[in-house]
Amino acid sequence: MLKRLVRAWLRHALKERHSEPGGLALGTRAAARGGARASSDEPLSAVLKAFKHVEDLVCQPISAGGVSCTLVYFETIVDKNTLFAHLIRPLREQPLLEAQTLLDGLLGGALVSVQTTHCNDEEQAVSALLEGQAALFIEAGRMGICLFPVTQYNDRAVTESQHETVIVGPQEAFVENVRTNLALVRHKLKHPDFKIEKYAFGRFTKTETYLLYIEGVCNADVLREVKEKLAATDVSSVLGASYLAERMQDMPLSPFPTVQYSERPDTLAAALMEGRIGMMIDGTPQSLIVPVTFFSLMQSAEDYYQNFMASTWIRWIRLFFVAMSFLVPSVYVAVTTFHPEIVPANLLQTITAARENIPFPALAEVLIMELIFEGLREAGIRIPRPLGQTVSIIGAIVIGQATVQAGIVSAPTVIVVSITGIASFVIPHFELGLAFRLLRFPLLLLGGLLGMAGLVTGLFLLFWHLVSLSSFGVPYMHPVAPLSLRDWKDTFIRINWTRMKSRPEAYRSLDAAERLPHE
Repeated sequence: MLKRLVRAWLRHALKERHSEPGGLALGTRAAARGGARASSDEPLSAVLKAFKHVEDLVCQPISAGGVSCTLVYFETIVDKNTLFAHLIRPLREQPLLEAQTLLDGLLGGALVSVQTTHCNDEEQAVSALLEGQAALFIEAGRMGICLFPVTQYNDRAVTESQHETVIVGPQEAFVENVRTNLALVRHKLKHPDFKIEKYAFGRFTKTETYLLYIEGVCNADVLREVKEKLAATDVSSVLGASYLAERMQDMPLSPFPTVQYSERPDTLAAALMEGRIGMMIDGTPQSLIVPVTFFSLMQSAEDYYQNFMASTWIRWIRLFFVAMSFLVPSVYVAVTTFHPEIVPANLLQTITAARENIPFPALAEVLIMELIFEGLREAGIRIPRPLGQTVSIIGAIVIGQATVQAGIVSAPTVIVVSITGIASFVIPHFELGLAFRLLRFPLLLLGGLLGMAGLVTGLFLLFWHLVSLSSFGVPYMHPVAPLSLRDWKDTFIRINWTRMKSRPEAYRSLDAAERLPHE
């Protein structure tokens, strides 16, 4: 008699231990791999069959009020403490009841600490398990299936933006958790017309994607076009914003971006209030904004947090340096090779003296230094952050000085390439800056081989290409082509807030007034 009591106590103790957070997986994976002792047409068997050879799936038998249940979850993506404290323990403490009564009680809110959702079929259960939920199969699922959100989130704290830095203004940026990002935007747009629609993309990743817009402000035709492109998206995986951005482009072969990236909640909120549409993808700290124009990519969030006169001056500086970023090397090579007569005599004499013993033509000089500078820029990004900036600066100084002293390139060439590199960093958005970095080389070849005639031809083709671009029906070069003087108030200049009475015409907002609808 005593031996039987000891054996019973040991079995009970082991069962309790396996139900603790640290021991949930012990003895349960075998049940998952071997399948439940049930007929093949039961929901539990169908779910376990879908997850055959999945090591981190846990199948935990549990008695809830005397009803035989099975709790299934992925131990790698659930919060085990929440699972045990708010789900397993309350279930085991249920008084004796019928299976239907248990199901009705759970759906009625018997577990106050965790939300309960009814599952309709095995396919929904599989999707929920992959999202990090736990599934409770009551009598192997014959009486019903309940889902519980117990996902474990390993969130990165909200920090300041690394790529859209400002001195004045909010110092917060998106993170990889899309729900945190939605909360950041929701805090800025406290209005019932702010809408959020959920999608899932990727046959393997099932990546949560959210469409954001303000009803009554964004253009219905643009919204419909965005939804049509999203509906036509069929991919195996979505691991970042660019997976969708490239599929949303009107002209995917163009180097110029027609979809805007932003990691700032205030930038996204401002775009939505202009009548544009945003997209947020789980797992990436960047949001997508459409439509977009060339001049909207030339704007910085800080333009709206400082004095309007200072913002206007800085915008002019940006436009000037954008032109320098792709014109200076081409003009230098074209002038020194084909048109030295247009250079002042003293300056021409200095350049000629500096290039006297250089073994390469001007075109080869500039190409060599441009490629070296691009390599240094890439190295600065890939090297660990504490060393990246130091390596880029020191590398540029050392290599520039060494090449001049060795007589490989001339000092004017180093100056030209340095000015070009600095000018390219003035562009606020990385994707637009990358487009001009790519176009710099074709223009350089045209200027070096055909002189000013080739350079002018290249600029004409570039402007023609920019004018032909559009983003969801919005002309890319608006308000220059087509001309819209009304929108110049927030393009080449930034007028005072007291005179900023209307939204941009480019985005065809339904409510042109600056206020939100129903206000």
